[in-house]
Amino acid sequence: MKLLSFNVNSINAYLKKDLLHEWISENPDLIGFEELKMSETTHENFPLSLDGYTPYWTVSKVKKGYSGTAILTKIKPLNVHYGLLDGKYDEEGRATTLEFDDFYFVTLYTPNSGEELKRLSFRMQFEEDLREYLSQLKAKKSVIVTGDLNVAHNEIDLKNPSTNHHSAGFTDEERREFQKLLDLGFVDTFRALHPEEKKYSYWSYFRNARKTNAGWRIDYMLVTEDLFPKVTRSKILNDCFGSDHCPVLLEIDFSQNN
Repeated sequence: MKLLSFNVNSINAYLKKDLLHEWISENPDLIGFEELKMSETTHENFPLSLDGYTPYWTVSKVKKGYSGTAILTKIKPLNVHYGLLDGKYDEEGRATTLEFDDFYFVTLYTPNSGEELKRLSFRMQFEEDLREYLSQLKAKKSVIVTGDLNVAHNEIDLKNPSTNHHSAGFTDEERREFQKLLDLGFVDTFRALHPEEKKYSYWSYFRNARKTNAGWRIDYMLVTEDLFPKVTRSKILNDCFGSDHCPVLLEIDFSQNN
């Protein structure tokens, strides 16, 4: 099974660039999208129609053209859930979850702590609520978590760590929260398979960051520890363009026994 995640930084803007061919050949079974930037007026008609896929998505209810997450699936889900526990954070379209026979697939767009870290306290509460939500899912079956988690975990995960210790996405607080998520029983599949590789999934639009590869690895494929032995590939598709992020890909062989 192949799973792909991509922060498209506006699904409509991305589709106008006609770049699906850069990753669609991977033929993923599940596709997570983040930062849709769709408004409620377009909610009834998802702008990307792919043969064999059914879309499930949520948009921000508090600010049009902001945030939003989606999952396109070839496999009919048992259940669909938006937001975290009791739908919390769905007002910003932060999470979409599909339940299947053997696992949950959760696509997240974690809140950015913002300029001058003005939303850091909001972000910290989100992290606590996320762990509670994932703990409840994990108690039932395996979980795959993907999306833009808006944190570079370690210094290897961004080009210029020394100048970013007080920047959103690399504060000590955010990095500690990510470690708590791993300690809950999740594996960062890319780093586990590529412990020394420097590869990024996000580049600012400023200062030619992508051209100089001054990037950050903030897009993830996490799996519960029981699933990790089944992972055969975890890859960052940084030759794909059209957004300030690039897709990340996970391949799992569910036929393997642990």
